[in-house]
Amino acid sequence: MAQLVKLLDYVSRYENDLTRYPNQFLRLKKYQWNRMSVQWEAGGLLPIENDEDHIPEIEEPKKKKGFPSFLQLFKGKKEVEEIEEIEDQPVEEEEDDFGFNPNLIYQPNSREQLRKLYLDQLFHFQIKWASSTLMDKSRVAPKYMRDSLLRSFLQELPDSYLLFYDPIIKLQKAPIELDIILMTPVECLCITVIEAEDLAAFSDEDNRFWLKRIGDEEVKVLNPLISLNRMTKIVTQLLKEQEIDFPVRKCLISRNGYIDYPLGGFDLEVIDRRSYDAWFNSLKKMSTPLKFTQFRAAQTLLDVGQTTAMSRLLDEEDYAETEEEE
Repeated sequence: MAQLVKLLDYVSRYENDLTRYPNQFLRLKKYQWNRMSVQWEAGGLLPIENDEDHIPEIEEPKKKKGFPSFLQLFKGKKEVEEIEEIEDQPVEEEEDDFGFNPNLIYQPNSREQLRKLYLDQLFHFQIKWASSTLMDKSRVAPKYMRDSLLRSFLQELPDSYLLFYDPIIKLQKAPIELDIILMTPVECLCITVIEAEDLAAFSDEDNRFWLKRIGDEEVKVLNPLISLNRMTKIVTQLLKEQEIDFPVRKCLISRNGYIDYPLGGFDLEVIDRRSYDAWFNSLKKMSTPLKFTQFRAAQTLLDVGQTTAMSRLLDEEDYAETEEEE
């Protein structure tokens, strides 16, 4: 499952410590899947384990000769191109870090049904991690719980992908809404989605507007390349300022419609219903582990992200807004 690093302007575990949570997520996901599988094979009779004795241990970091820590890497003491295994960091255990306890709310008839039940519960837990910390939380718009694209990205893409979904960043004190940014281990994909009714066809009209055709009806819509090009330019500039050499590519997507844009470009991939499955399957097949440059690129975006949250200790109407400076 891809890891949801930032959702809108919600407070995120990952922005607190990007070097800690990816590995912690992988350990937790594996542990709870094994536990749920045993429970299912036993007929669902095992109790849900909540006490601390059953929480997967956070191991002490394994020191490798000549291998620098993440802190050393971020300080520039030594640079490496790939990190195949994230070092476990000694951390203070937070109260609800391990609050993911999937349950057999019904008895699946097959392992595939069990997997779907598990992934659906894990999806909600990922939303929780992308919208809360121990001390703060953000209100999650209900639409994200029903977002089929977000769900497919999180449930089907590899664990080594870091996802920014509708992130809001702050540049020169001005909030800027972006679309989708997918940090794979080898490149950054800036993604804009243009979808409407099934079988709708989109074609370029001019620099400002495109045409959406459904049967004999034609409607003007805003040119989706405007937001896509702006997002790509911002991401590219941010990485350049940090001297991060990481490829950035543009993707224009319509899962249920057609896009007629023959101009394209070397850095633009147009994906519609004719090619979406093949494109998505190619992303699913990537087995490259997390990389150091990928972490640096993701951290660069988190550093300029806007965060709006409320304290868990305050009334729900009292908001505490925190905005990190570059």
